[in-house]
Amino acid sequence: MTFPYKLVATDLDGTLLRDDETVSERTREALKAAAGAGAAHIVVTGRAVPWTRHILDDLGYEGLAVCAQGAQVYHAGEHRLLTSLTLDRQLAGLALSKVEAEVGPLALAASRDGLDGEVLVGPGYRVQEGPRPALFVQDPAEMWAAPLNKVYIQHPELDDDALTKAARAAVGNLVDVVMAGPGVVEILPLGLSKATGLSLAARRLGVKAADTIAFGDMPNDIPMFAWARHGVAMANAHADLKAVAQETTTSNDDDGIAVVLERLLRE
Repeated sequence: MTFPYKLVATDLDGTLLRDDETVSERTREALKAAAGAGAAHIVVTGRAVPWTRHILDDLGYEGLAVCAQGAQVYHAGEHRLLTSLTLDRQLAGLALSKVEAEVGPLALAASRDGLDGEVLVGPGYRVQEGPRPALFVQDPAEMWAAPLNKVYIQHPELDDDALTKAARAAVGNLVDVVMAGPGVVEILPLGLSKATGLSLAARRLGVKAADTIAFGDMPNDIPMFAWARHGVAMANAHADLKAVAQETTTSNDDDGIAVVLERLLRE
């Protein structure tokens, strides 16, 4: 059995995970078959390690994972952080003040760095349910008291696309701004992306961009698609990602990853 790629890079939410946050048996088998044909699987997610680890453990995943939009390279088998890049809190604070000067007050949350980094949530921020409890803080200064890998922003009126566009225009070259999912707009270190984290992990595996197929669903996957040889958008993907993808598969709930891998394994 031949397979044209040495690396299969998959986003988690809206891509590898179904909407109920499980991975189908069909997709598990397709990834296993690709591995049998010589292709490593690497998870590349916007989630920080503490919000990713339980999913990897459930999958029996023991390889490398790229987490926190590329800020963290994590060895799942050893439960160990190999690399971790933090956000300059002074720059982030300046960037946020520039955004608020344009669009008005924002609701904030922040992801602390490290294997057990908490998500701190400020007043008014709408929290999505997850495996780890968020820590609510009334004093915004608490949010900045320890190293962070990202800051989340929400606006009471602007939708995700409008907030992302306005924030990017306001921050200039201080930080990067990405939309990572519904209700999830993030402030990141300048130059950080899933592509930078994936390239680091791939180098450790001895694999090149030309050997990689990538699957995703949101605009934060665009750099990963630009880096990989072949980018596959899910049917449920954001229009901006579909516009740069080489192909579109079925949705995350309809085994979109497996559909493509099974076809490649047959060819």
